[in-house]
Amino acid sequence: MIKVCAIASGSNGNCYYIGTEKEAILVDAGISRRQIMKRMKELRLDISRVKAVFITHEHADHIRGLRVLCDVNGITGYLTRDTLQKAHRNYHPKSAHVFKAGESIKLGAFVIHSFKKQHDAIDPTSFRVEVNGLNVGVMTDIGEACNNLKKHLHACDIAFLESNYDEQLLEDGPYPYHLKQRVKSDKGHLSNKQAVELLEQMGTSNLHTVFLSHISADNNRVEIAMKAFEHLTDKYKILPTNRYAPSEIVTIGEEQLALFND
Repeated sequence: MIKVCAIASGSNGNCYYIGTEKEAILVDAGISRRQIMKRMKELRLDISRVKAVFITHEHADHIRGLRVLCDVNGITGYLTRDTLQKAHRNYHPKSAHVFKAGESIKLGAFVIHSFKKQHDAIDPTSFRVEVNGLNVGVMTDIGEACNNLKKHLHACDIAFLESNYDEQLLEDGPYPYHLKQRVKSDKGHLSNKQAVELLEQMGTSNLHTVFLSHISADNNRVEIAMKAFEHLTDKYKILPTNRYAPSEIVTIGEEQLALFND
């Protein structure tokens, strides 16, 4: 059995859980250890199963809780060398494993495929996590859906896909001009429209569940994002994420896993 959920998703903190009955990994630790522990307890997820935290980039909303979580719970943080060096030293865990974007890392039942993405960070990385035949993508903070991202998304069964902003809300919203331009740039974030177009262009694939992720508090609304994807619900299960609470857990049982491995 495999469980997948967002512990937190948004500009105030991101953390994504992928786990079997015996072991688990997190992607990002952008909220405090206390909040991660609290939310995992609410979901009846055991922190002792978490063997590693994979960090996408050095921005605080993705790495803020890494050091304390890893040091207190005996977990290893996985980062690229540039990300580790760029990150504030308060975020450096005692146990850190350095990898290069593009590497695939074997960890127990997991194979974590890393690949570069477009974002305004020093060495931003996305992940496709393969476990017992299931593929889960964590694809947020993306300025542009490049061909590499499309290739990995096509291989996914479940994806955390960025749906950061509504174009009109951003245009009419409180952000200054330079920040609006940064959000919309090819090193910024994906809009609802861009994320919808990405799925519309997918064609035949294994993808069946999409978590709408990193939804902006100022420039988007959950109901607006969900409405944008409404016409795709006959093809995909579309689920929202939340910055203040964990998402729904998607559970894949043994019978379903057997189908993935046929």
